[in-house]
Amino acid sequence: MLTPTEISKIEHELQHVPVKKAAVIEALKIVQQERRWVSDENVEDIATLLGMSADEVDSVATFYNLIFRRPVGRHVILVCDSISCWVMGYEDLKKALMDHLQIHYGQTTPDGRFTLLPNACLGTCDHAPALMVDNDLYRDLTPGMIKNILDKYV
Repeated sequence: MLTPTEISKIEHELQHVPVKKAAVIEALKIVQQERRWVSDENVEDIATLLGMSADEVDSVATFYNLIFRRPVGRHVILVCDSISCWVMGYEDLKKALMDHLQIHYGQTTPDGRFTLLPNACLGTCDHAPALMVDNDLYRDLTPGMIKNILDKYV
C-alpha cells in the first residue's frame, strides 16, 4: 500500500502532466526513493492510482535499469561498462570491487550495505573508468581507490 507521503508526491507530479499515465516514471521513482525498490504490490498500487494496468506499469519499471524491482542494499554501486571504461581499466576496477565486497554483479553484501550493478554509460567517457555510488559520481578511477571510496558509505 502506498503511504500518504508517496500518494501526495505522486499527486503533485500529476499537476505537471497532461494525462495520469505520463507520471508513471515519476511515480516509480517516488516509491523507490521511499523504499529503495518497487515491489509487485507497489506496481499494482501505482497502476490503480494512475488508471493503468499493473502490466503497463511493470513494463515501464522493467524497461528502465535504474528502477529496482527487487530489494537492493542501502547503497547501490553502478559500474560503467562502456567501451571507454573498458579501454581505460574497467576489468581491473570490476575485479577490485568484487574482491573488496565479496559479491558479483546483481548481488548485495550480506550486511545489506551495497548492491553492485553494471551500467551501460555514466556519461563521463573523458574520465574513464567511472562508477556511481547512489548519486555520487567517481571518475578517473584506479583499483587502489575503491576502499577509500566505499569507506565513506556506512
